[in-house]
Parts: sequence; structure tokens; C-alpha cells
Amino acid sequence: MIRAVIFDVGECLVDETTEYGTWADWLGIPRHTFHSMFGAVIAQGRDYREVFQEFRPGFDLYIERGRRAEAGKPEHFGETDLYPDVRDTFAALRADGLWVGIAGNQTVRAGGILRELFSADVDLIGTSDDWGASKPDQAFFHRVAEVVPAEADEMLYVGDRVDNDIRPAVAVGMHTALIRRGPWATIQWNTEEAGKLPTFRIESLLELSGLVREFNARGH
Repeated sequence: MIRAVIFDVGECLVDETTEYGTWADWLGIPRHTFHSMFGAVIAQGRDYREVFQEFRPGFDLYIERGRRAEAGKPEHFGETDLYPDVRDTFAALRADGLWVGIAGNQTVRAGGILRELFSADVDLIGTSDDWGASKPDQAFFHRVAEVVPAEADEMLYVGDRVDNDIRPAVAVGMHTALIRRGPWATIQWNTEEAGKLPTFRIESLLELSGLVREFNARGH
């Protein structure tokens, strides 16, 4: 029985095209070049932060975020950056009586933006900066399990990455849904783990309400 659905943020709820484009601009790199390197780094199984090192060795993402903020160009996303299926999905799941949460690797600033956007739509918003633990560390998912009012095997974690979302969530006993959008899911979609690990593989978040109802009806 699935009683709670928890969502990752980047490329699950938020289209990060604008944000990564502004990073390319900040580095003075053509956006096409930056995005191409981004895809190459992901395909090689490397940490996405290594993209910045390719263009500027010694790059410190934390420090550069501060510099961007000081320059009046802080990280930002808003309503127009949300995928179009997000709000209808939240409404459908809550109408089904499910507990809904958001939990992802996000900064304090991003956490504030998420609360401005979604406080009325979900039951909890938690970030890695709030908890002092980041995906894919299992400590992050254990923290999710602690704050959600359900057992781990009654939770569904929804994300776009096998490595950061699906694999570690499964390891702590959660059900998972892999959504096919964004660079990671596009690159990882046909891998063995992407085929075997998720409880559901979806093209749109709007599929979740029906899939969860069917899953629960089967008496899992």
C-alpha cells in the first residue's frame, strides 16, 4: 500500500533549462557548448559538478553561488519553470487521500522558493541543506523516512535519476517512480537498473494517480 508520494525537485518538478543556461552565461561559455559538456559528463557517470571544472579548474559551486547573488544574479526558478503537469498531479494525489511531499538536493535559497511556490499544495518540503544530508547518501532517505508519516514501504519516491533517486530510495525500502525527462533520465532510461529498479516508469507525473490506485487495489 502506497500512502505517501515524495518528489525530487530538479527535472522532476522544475525544468532546469533556464538555470543551467544562466550558469553558462556566468562562465562566459556558449550555452550549446555548456549543455553538450553537461551531457557528456552525465553519460560518463561523473558528478555533474565536474562540468564546471572542465571550463574553470578549481571552480567552487558554493562560492560562485554567493558571487552570483552579490552580483544580483542569484539562482532562481519560478512558476514558468515548473513542468506543466506538476500542480494538477499534486491536486490529484491529495484528492486521492495521499500524503504529498517534496524532498531534494537544494540550497537554503531554493528551499525558500519551493515554499513560496508549494506550501499550499504539499504536506512537507525538505531539502539537503535543511537536513545536512544529500542524495545519494542513504542518510538523506532515512531522514525522509523519519519525517513522512508512513512506513518506508508505504512511500513512493519520484525522481529523474537512477543513481541519485531510484537506487538509494530502493535501498531503504521505498517504492520508486522514474520519470523520463531531463538529461539524466534521457541518458539512463535504457539501462538495466532503469528497467528493473523502479516500481513505475512514467512519461508524465499525471500517470501517478492512476498507477498508485491500481497498485493499492491489487493489495500490495
